[in-house]
This record gives sequence, structure tokens and C-alpha cells, in this order.
Amino acid sequence: MAAAEDLSPGSITLRELEILRALVATGKTTAAAHRLSISQPAVSRALSRLERRLDRQLFFRDAGRLMPTSEALAIDAELEPAFAALARIRERADQRTIQPSTLRVAAPPTIAHRFLPGPLAAYARLHAQMRISLDVLSSDVLVTQVAEGRIDLAFADVDTAHAGVRVEPYLTTEAVCLLPQGHPLCQRKEITPADLVNQPFIALTRRHSARIAIDAVFSEAGMTCRPAIETSTAVSAAEFVREGLGVTLLNPFPVAGRLGRDVVVRPFRPSIRFAASFLLPSSVPVAPAALGFMAHVRSGTTPFSFSLSQPETA
Repeated sequence: MAAAEDLSPGSITLRELEILRALVATGKTTAAAHRLSISQPAVSRALSRLERRLDRQLFFRDAGRLMPTSEALAIDAELEPAFAALARIRERADQRTIQPSTLRVAAPPTIAHRFLPGPLAAYARLHAQMRISLDVLSSDVLVTQVAEGRIDLAFADVDTAHAGVRVEPYLTTEAVCLLPQGHPLCQRKEITPADLVNQPFIALTRRHSARIAIDAVFSEAGMTCRPAIETSTAVSAAEFVREGLGVTLLNPFPVAGRLGRDVVVRPFRPSIRFAASFLLPSSVPVAPAALGFMAHVRSGTTPFSFSLSQPETA
């Protein structure tokens, strides 16, 4: 025996409401069926069920057309905002299906050139449909871009307290001294400010946060170092050391991983600590692609590593 049909108002389906709206708009069961990509009998059956559930007539025939009653028009008006919201949800779902997701990353020059290409390339291979962009920006511009939501994720070694920026720590390091191969100080196990007082020194420019920290250590020791040249990036500082122009102190991340045999690395004391962090907009939810990339970097797929060279033997 067939189960009894549920005619309670609570059993009204979304499809039945879609059919009511299509009939109000078209006035014909055939046209409504075409609009909804269903059969004409299915439209007629759904309308009959809806009228039985509501216990009222919703349409009457006039010259071959279905004319909505005042009740049907009232229901249609009530449904308008709900179906408009449903259309927006479907549109967003379609866009996510059709359009590839995006990841907008930014970093200062040293990190952008010496660290991010590996992790970004590996992430891009895992997400072939994703659109990835990398902007190389100065640290102050980078923080502003993050706060304004113009990029999804920044990777930097700046210390910021900007209200529009959320900081997620990644890595902490300590300053190291870079020496040209064969330099007398390569005999030392560690380097101190006193060792560098009379050495030609490759200094970062004064707007660089690392320069501020280094100057503070020398000032506390009552000493100064003699800059032979100033430069704005750790990469160029390391290259000047390689060319024999002097020695330098810098954050080993990320340049110390690719120095080669021409440059010797020694620990520096007292310790100068640095931190590399992910920077995210605090005013909007974190983009899923940004969360995925952060997890990818932290997984160690392309880790940062370096080893301190051993002292040269006499």
C-alpha cells in the first residue's frame, strides 16, 4: 500500500517554490518546465501538491494562461529576498568552481630572492590551478599593503605593531659574522665587537632594522666599527664580503644557506636575535590559500638550514 502523502505546510519543498515562481513569471506550465529544465507534467503535479498543502488555489486559468491569485503573488513577493540570496550563493559557488583560487604573497628583496622561490615553486606544483603572485617590496610598504588587504600574506623579518597586521612567527635566528675565506678572524670560534673595531665593515643602511640592532650592541660595548661600504640588502652585503671588501654582521636567514666556500660564517657574541614571521591582514579572514601556504612552509618541504664553518687550521 502506498504511503500517505504528507500535505502539511512544513513539507513544502524548495522545488515546489521554484515552480510557483516560474509559473508567476511565465503563466504557462510548458514555459515554467523549460525554465527549470523539468517536464510539463512534473510542473503540474508539483503545483497540485503545493495547492493541497496550502489548502488554497494559487492559479486560475484565463484564455489559456495560468493567472496567479493574490495569495500566489504574496507568496512570490515573500520569496524574492530568499531566492535572491540563494542565487548569490550559487554564483559564488560557480565562481569558485570555474575560477582558480589566488595567492598574493609579498616579501622584502632578500627573502623574496633567497628563500621564497623554492617554497612557492613547490606549492605551485601541488596547486597547478592556483594563480600565485609575488611582490618584492620594501618592509614599510609591505606592512602597509598587508594592513590594507592588498596582499594575502607577507613573509618578512620586520618587527611591527601595526593594528591592521597579524603576526604569525616562523623562525628565530641569531646574528652571524661573515668573513672572506682566509681572513685572520676565521681562526676564531666566535666573533665579538672588539674583534671588528679595526676591520673594514660592510654595514646595512641605517633604515634597516638589523643595522639598528647591530649599532646598539657596539654602543653598549663602548665601541664603533668602521663602515667600508653601506648597502640596503643582506644579499649584497654577503657579496661584498665575498669580494674581500670587509666583514659583516647579519641575520643568517636566508642568505647563510647559499654562501659557498668563499665566505666563512662565525657565531657572534653577544647574541643579536632576529625573527622571521608571516604577516596577515587582521581586518579580514585569512585567505584559505594563505593558510595552505603557511602550512606548506612550516612542514619543512623546503626548509632553511645552514651550518657554521669550522675554524681554519693553521
